[in-house]
Order: sequence, then C-alpha cells, then structure tokens
Amino acid sequence: MKKLLIIFGSTRPNRGGLPVANWVVQEAESAAQFEVAFADLKAVNLPLLDEPDHPAQQKYTQAHTKQWSQTVAAADAILFVTPEYDYFPPAALVNAIQFLAKEWAGKPAGIVSYGGVSGGLRSTQALRLLLSGVGTLTLSASVPIAFYNQYINDEGVLQANDAMHKGLAGLLTELQRMAELVAKT
Repeated sequence: MKKLLIIFGSTRPNRGGLPVANWVVQEAESAAQFEVAFADLKAVNLPLLDEPDHPAQQKYTQAHTKQWSQTVAAADAILFVTPEYDYFPPAALVNAIQFLAKEWAGKPAGIVSYGGVSGGLRSTQALRLLLSGVGTLTLSASVPIAFYNQYINDEGVLQANDAMHKGLAGLLTELQRMAELVAKT
C-alpha cells in the first residue's frame, strides 16, 4: 500500500483549521487507499532555514532537518491542508517545503484549502507555483472550503457537505492513481 503524507500548514496558536486537517486525515484513513501519515507543522516546529548548505545537496546537519527529510522521503504522495494568509500559504508551510529539495521531486501532490470567500484558492495557486519548483506532480484539482467556520460544530468537528466529501474522495483517488503510475516508471 502506498504512503500518503498529509501536511497541515498552519502553526498559529488559535488556528481554526485543525478540524479541517482532522477531517482530511479521517477521510483518507476511511478510504483505505493509502497508509496515512500526518505532519502537523506546529509539532514539526522547523526553524527558519537553518541549514548551511543548499537542500539539493542533502548535507543536512540539524536533527530536525534529517527527521523532516525522512518523513517526506517516505511518502509516495503528499496532501497539503492549507489556510490562506494574505492571498498566500502560511510562511511555516513555505519554509517546510523549502527546507528540502529532492525529497519532493516526482511525488504527486494535492491541496485542500480553507478560508473565507475564496476558500483558500489564492493560497492554492501560490502553493502550486512553489511545488512546481521542487518538482512535485501537483494535481490540478483541489478541494477549497469557503467560509469553513460554518462547517465546524460546537465540538470542533468539521461537518463536511456532499461536495466536500466528493471533492476529497476524487482527490484521494487521483493521488492514488498518480502514485501508482509514478511507481511504475
């Protein structure tokens, strides 16, 4: 079974998107298409680019970089869960991607975004550009969740609607298909 790494990109103290990330993880596990791993960048806690050499050289000196490299390298596909901050993905997510280089290359990647009126789509577009620079095979389809707070109940659980369920199911299926194709090459 292929491995899917779900990366949650918000690290703010009162981040509202954790229910979104939890829903994505639960849906991915229920679909049983992948062995699912979850990386919460708040817990990963990477400092700002503190390696002396370019990541393409993979001469990592810091324990946190070595661990992050192993986490990403072990994945066959990546699914990013990102908010939109000022029309852009969070700095912690950008930093986490730029910490590495070769580990991302050739992996299919999908994006679930959340936010206000755009559902994080502007963040998704910027993230796609960054991911193309590190060689991921970023899928064109994404799952944007507009006004996401309306879907979070009093217990802090996201109550997805049919469109969200169908969108994520389709994205997971496409990630699985792409991971299988990459494995054959």
